[in-house]
Amino acid sequence: MMKKALFCYLPILMLTCILTFSVTAQTITGAWKGKIGNTKVELKLVKSGDSLSGTSYYYISKTNYRRYSVKGYFDPETNAVIWWDDWMIEDHSSRAVMGTAAVDAQLSVADFNCPGETVMLLDGTSNKKESKDADKKNLHLEKITAPQFTDDWDWVIENYTVGANDPYIIDSINQLQGSTPYPEEKQIPIQTIPAPVLAEQPAPAPAPEPKISTTTKPSSPEEKFASRKKVLQTVIPVTAETIELRFYDNAQVDGDSIALFLNGRLIFEHIRLTEQAYTIKIKASDLGADNELVMVAENLGSIPPNTSFMVAIVGDKRYEARLFANENSSAMVRIVKQ
Repeated sequence: MMKKALFCYLPILMLTCILTFSVTAQTITGAWKGKIGNTKVELKLVKSGDSLSGTSYYYISKTNYRRYSVKGYFDPETNAVIWWDDWMIEDHSSRAVMGTAAVDAQLSVADFNCPGETVMLLDGTSNKKESKDADKKNLHLEKITAPQFTDDWDWVIENYTVGANDPYIIDSINQLQGSTPYPEEKQIPIQTIPAPVLAEQPAPAPAPEPKISTTTKPSSPEEKFASRKKVLQTVIPVTAETIELRFYDNAQVDGDSIALFLNGRLIFEHIRLTEQAYTIKIKASDLGADNELVMVAENLGSIPPNTSFMVAIVGDKRYEARLFANENSSAMVRIVKQ
């Protein structure tokens, strides 16, 4: 009789163990609260594969805050976490919260650790996402069960903990809260030049004095790099010895040409983007802890702006991003060693 009862309860016990393992294995998902420097922060993260989605609040009070959509990555093997403010959703703040919104979106790197059964922490550093050289501030966040700010992510987190991890729901909320706008290429209209009207030719005029050419010399890639704003478009965490980068034309092949700078130094130029990958490899030993790869548009092709589809292969991980650049801005990728 006892064996029969045990047999009946065995599936329930197994299911409980599976659910418990699933929940504990995904504990990066949830709400977090603490500080970056002296700024109060509430962060909500949801894990899908190795990727993170969510939202961040920088606040003084519940009515004085700034909110961003968040993207990031989590490495379960090292418990390394990296996330960044992708797009500002709401601004109900005074300048005292963090300063200027466009300048103060953050990129954060932290370790996920559990010093106790019920205590989960994120400890690391954070700085302005548009510059690796900006001052880094200490980051300390603790996982909480009752967030101060309510939004759609609360429902996702609640369902996630009981195993209802639906990627469609996560993608839907990401679309609702928006992301960094990506400009579409627009075909430049062809100008029709009317045929010249034939008329009686006048007597030839005396030859004019030769003029000195005043044609402006095209700017070099270095000059374009220095004069254009760098806009962060994605972040790549590096845990392998080599990073392989593949660049394609993102849309119709239209003659786009780019130059690449690593930490301010020109490493490749005159890269013509096509449907075939232009591949470069970078050794991790040649990188610092935090690095900036900048894609500069050498031209805009026949369909502006200059757009690229980039694939990064780091060990057994693959990252993808659409990059865009024009005459005013260049695409920046932060490459962070973990």
